[in-house]
Amino acid sequence: MNRVEITGISSKLRNLIYEHSAEADIPAGTEVMYEGQYIKSIPILTKGLIKVFSRYEDKELLLYYIKPFESCIMTFDASLNQSPSRVYASTEEDSSVLLMPVEKVFKWMKEYPEMNQLFFRQYNVRYTELIEMINQILFDKMDKRLYEYLKSKAELKNQNPIKISHREIANDLGTAREVVTRVLKKLEMEQLVSQEAGAIKVM
Repeated sequence: MNRVEITGISSKLRNLIYEHSAEADIPAGTEVMYEGQYIKSIPILTKGLIKVFSRYEDKELLLYYIKPFESCIMTFDASLNQSPSRVYASTEEDSSVLLMPVEKVFKWMKEYPEMNQLFFRQYNVRYTELIEMINQILFDKMDKRLYEYLKSKAELKNQNPIKISHREIANDLGTAREVVTRVLKKLEMEQLVSQEAGAIKVM
């Protein structure tokens, strides 16, 4: 793995992170965290895309994506409180991560103020995203939620058409596949999307 620049921190802290962290390349579609798991390391994503979601019975709900140079605040929270994970995470693309040992992270937080800022910024970003998601669930109709989801997905993956199934969309939005199929047909009639074999294009 090529060394990348972690912005917002001093070169001394950056060197310590690389010295004490494990580096891992993870194929797309790999589950990297599950509910009930105890956290031994906190990741910084250096390449790719990771989806963080919750699951109840046979339903899933997308919480947020971890993008390059971001960490998982739910992982940080679980390790801080020495509690098991309450969420799942899986790679959407081939990804590379730095795995920082929990005990080292807490030590660095005491010695380097910018380490605290790194996670405080993440808290702020995730809090804003979760509030927006709750507002969408409560106040937006499914056609708007689905269209905004597809636009965001196309931007995140830098891909249009998006290779995705109706089942995957339903899982991310916490709804039924039949609902997604029906709403996609409506969006297609409104010329907001077009469907191809195994892919959806945002117009």
